[in-house]
Amino acid sequence: MGDWSFLGRLLENAQEHSTVIGKVWLTVLFIFRILVLGAAAEEVWGDEQSDFTCNTQQPGCENVCYDEAFPISHIRFWVLQIIFVSTPTLIYLGHVLHIVRMEEKRKEKEEEMRKSLRLKEDEDLYRNGAGGGGGRKDKPPIRDEHGKIRIRGALLRTYIFNIIFKTLFEVGFIMGQYFLYGFQLRPLYKCARWPCPNSVDCFISRPTEKTIFIIFMLVVACVSLFLNLLEIYHLGWKKRAPATHLLPNGTMKTRRVFNSIWTLAPLQAFFYFNFETVLRRNLGRGMHF
Repeated sequence: MGDWSFLGRLLENAQEHSTVIGKVWLTVLFIFRILVLGAAAEEVWGDEQSDFTCNTQQPGCENVCYDEAFPISHIRFWVLQIIFVSTPTLIYLGHVLHIVRMEEKRKEKEEEMRKSLRLKEDEDLYRNGAGGGGGRKDKPPIRDEHGKIRIRGALLRTYIFNIIFKTLFEVGFIMGQYFLYGFQLRPLYKCARWPCPNSVDCFISRPTEKTIFIIFMLVVACVSLFLNLLEIYHLGWKKRAPATHLLPNGTMKTRRVFNSIWTLAPLQAFFYFNFETVLRRNLGRGMHF
């Protein structure tokens, strides 16, 4: 297997622009997939074809039986799985870098415009301040007070699609592994494929050890799938906040509003603040609940 350092550096950059759950997902990918696959799994599957033996001397029979038993090597299958589930994150990283670059260009243009406007008119008109005229409004900053990229708008949609496609790839590869090999390797494999003269017995090396690795990688894939579903939940598909509005008869009605969120604590603080603000305003008007 090749060097994973380049992919690792890219995913490390993506981790800086992910949510808390997204960072956990990337950690699981790094430690329990890439490192385990490179450090241990290759050693177990290194003798896969050479130690696949059948009780026949028919030329070509052993090769076709191996091809029937393993249409694709487990190692190569897991490498493809890592590449596919990482690709949406890399696309999201590309979108982040594009936004950062566009923001830098926008700041450069604004600085040039600001310098030229200082020579022609008051700077307050440009910033749509006291003049209140037709000056252009500044776009909201893409970074928060900590210097991190704000995940919203088009970037939010890209992030959501990133999680959705990762989830679909995880489900697809789990099902693909089940239909190709199952989740257990038996020491004996019976093969009747041409050019074998009859049904022959073929023997797989280290079946128990390989089964343990198969189950381990399956558990890691399920954990990653669970983290993706949990992140979708925390992004606001299931999390709803109580909101209160005034009905024509003077009563208050509580409803549920969908919101896009990134961490649970800021979400709760935001909702509680708005809910208490609504209560204070209405209580100040003499309304009772």
